[in-house]
Amino acid sequence: MAADLNLTWQECDARGDQLEVVSHHVELDLREAASEATTFASRTTVVFGSTGPSTWLDLVADEVSSITLNGAPVAADAYTGARILLRDVVIGQNTVVVEARCSYSRTGEGLHRFTDPQDGATYLYTHCEPTDARRIFACFEQPDLKGRFTFVVTAPAGWVVRSNQPEISAVQDGQVSTRTFAPTPPLSSYLIALVAGPYASVEDEWSITRDDGSTHTVALTAMCRRPMLEHMESDEIFELTKAGLSFYDKEFGFPYPWGKYDSVFVPEYNIGAMENPGLVTFKEDYLFRGGATTMQRTSRSEVVLHEMAHMWFGDLVTPKWWDDLWLKESFADLMGYQVSQEATRFDQAWLQFASGRKLWAYSNDQLPSTHPVIARIDDLEAAAQNFDGITYSKGAAVLRQLQALIGTEAFFAGARDYFAAHAFGSATFNDLLGALQPHTDHDLWRWADAWLRTTSPSVLSASVERADDGRITSLSVHQECTDRISGEQVIRPHQLAVAGYSLGSAGLEKSFVEPVTLTGESAEVPDAAGRRADLVLLNAGDLTYGIVRLDESSRQVASAHLSTLPDDLDRGAVWTALWNLTRDGLQPAPRFVEVFVAQAPTEPNAMLLRIVAGQVQTAVGRYLPAAERDAAYAALAGVARSALAGAPAGSDLQRTWAELVAEFASHTDALAPDAQALAAGEMPDGLELTDSLRWRLAAALVRRGVWGDAEVEQVLADDDTLIGRTSALTARAASPDAQEQTWRELVDGRPTNDAQRALLTGWAISDPGLAFADRYVELLDTVWEGRVQTMAQRLVTGLFPDVDADADGRAALASIQRWYDDHPGSPAALRRVVLEQLDHAQRALRAQEAGR
Repeated sequence: MAADLNLTWQECDARGDQLEVVSHHVELDLREAASEATTFASRTTVVFGSTGPSTWLDLVADEVSSITLNGAPVAADAYTGARILLRDVVIGQNTVVVEARCSYSRTGEGLHRFTDPQDGATYLYTHCEPTDARRIFACFEQPDLKGRFTFVVTAPAGWVVRSNQPEISAVQDGQVSTRTFAPTPPLSSYLIALVAGPYASVEDEWSITRDDGSTHTVALTAMCRRPMLEHMESDEIFELTKAGLSFYDKEFGFPYPWGKYDSVFVPEYNIGAMENPGLVTFKEDYLFRGGATTMQRTSRSEVVLHEMAHMWFGDLVTPKWWDDLWLKESFADLMGYQVSQEATRFDQAWLQFASGRKLWAYSNDQLPSTHPVIARIDDLEAAAQNFDGITYSKGAAVLRQLQALIGTEAFFAGARDYFAAHAFGSATFNDLLGALQPHTDHDLWRWADAWLRTTSPSVLSASVERADDGRITSLSVHQECTDRISGEQVIRPHQLAVAGYSLGSAGLEKSFVEPVTLTGESAEVPDAAGRRADLVLLNAGDLTYGIVRLDESSRQVASAHLSTLPDDLDRGAVWTALWNLTRDGLQPAPRFVEVFVAQAPTEPNAMLLRIVAGQVQTAVGRYLPAAERDAAYAALAGVARSALAGAPAGSDLQRTWAELVAEFASHTDALAPDAQALAAGEMPDGLELTDSLRWRLAAALVRRGVWGDAEVEQVLADDDTLIGRTSALTARAASPDAQEQTWRELVDGRPTNDAQRALLTGWAISDPGLAFADRYVELLDTVWEGRVQTMAQRLVTGLFPDVDADADGRAALASIQRWYDDHPGSPAALRRVVLEQLDHAQRALRAQEAGR
């Protein structure tokens, strides 16, 4: 029987009250990591104080060879497979020593091992959030039990080995070297980090002289595996790192507390990045091969600065338990975009947040699994489910609204007090609110009840009356929200702006912007009277969190003139409003497609074009009635072909339209000649045929049956790298003839994170429809067995059949619904994912019906 890896709040809360962790001394022997060995030796000495006679240590190991408590041996049966039961704890200080063998991971939890197909080199890195440090060494695996960690690592002498703190000694013995690292400041176990292998590195430093004359210098290192060094762009990585350290030093008022700052880009990562203090890890996707767009670089900037914000918010002050997970993630998410916007050259960060990131929140907040930002987390399994759009982007949007309410100066003043009061400790949301409250006259406790303890997005609408000449005679703003959990009406305080745009000779021109304080169901905007506004936009500047509805007149004007609206952020807000109308079945999907076809060719912002193009593909593929899709894809093909031909040479718009030619080409034969020409290197002036673009084209051409294995092998021969090999998996899986093989590789095989993502991408391109719907239902019985939750969740989401509003589609959906109804005892996390996919499918059917 498999060990129970779950941890509950109740038991961890009691353990947290009982114990005070002093230190962990961790010795890892990795000398055989480059061989066929599947495990490594782990020896841990933990010193802790206790007020009770018993407790447990957390450990997931292949073998435990020795346990001693205060010098006395502990019986072998004290180890349960996930816990070491300590029954003879003394009141006061205790020392426990555990010797074990733990497994190298291939799925990203604990100590992950990767062998580079290009040169055969082996690379190791750790990932421990939320509770996978126990897969490396014995520890107290909960965020509030902080201790000092000292790492001693034996590894091949030629390897680079890094941990949270600097190396303080190294002793070489033949072909191996033992490195000892300085003790960390008090740290939660999920934040420990280690990388080892022949990593390539570049060094720099950041320094500052403050107004009070004090100085501070931080050593910076950027690292990646050797074949990726030419793509690392360390100058830009350091530029972002320095900008962030300067911003946070000023606004947080607490010097960077972790000594050095390493940024390591690693392969096969199962998340985007992780805020390990002093040793931040990023997925390799943030190293761009070939020309990168402003959107890609802005995304990287946001992630770098998001993780850096955690050095204070999450690492210096850590949530006591996972119910305050949102606190660190929402804050870091906000900072990532805000600091990118205010302190770097990537000044489209707010646009990316408003038009991209927040849509994740709106989608999650409309699901039956929605939850308040402050969610109840009873156990670890529930915590793992809440790394979602509500915890990240809704929380960030709400904190942005808080800044709009109390001002940024008060916001950062409260943050400074919070860090000073709780440095190197654990805290709760109430602690943060208590730090902010003295800096404002607003009742933040009442504000928090309205924003953070309710669910579902507010819907914001305007009532507009106009005179015959188009001038406004009356304008009022309204809000409505029904909490999906409680069923109660929710009225939230909103600080927002209303903008008016009028049609001029060159298109839409801004005629006014008025601030609005909306504390009830509606508010008048008296200063708008007498102004002309052919289009009225609520939440101009994107200060609040709410789904905006356009009045009918504004909607018609947007449909005809949207690309002429001069403000990128407001233009993005109008696109988002049109998209939400489509998602919610209030506007037929064909109308959204028509607006895209009319306005996208003259959309001046490539980032916004990229975001909206993803939406239009969803609209056609899922929300449009099936009989209308071929014609819609043909229309998109025509737009992409002409727009690419007319795009400025070397511009982001040109790169984006080339990507869209590749993506649209997988759905229609109309673009096959264009895709073939681009793949052969027949490029418009200024456009580079990057490996990424060529692989996109390859997948499309395989999907249409134009290319086969021989052509894919030729592209792979030109790009025989890790990324090339995973891209080839996508291209091969894009063929409808490969669906059976792809299913077997995904379901019966054990692919890595990268391979699984690649296969699922190809699976979606191949358009399996309902061919595997019955097997999907059968898969639900076993998908959670023997897989890590992240990868199991990807399968449940990625293999869910696409359904249409016909008898077969409804029957397939009913079959999955029956499975859900008949399996109340299945893992709660699995049931949640299935329920969400059912809801997405029902939304698609409603949209299809609206389009008939």
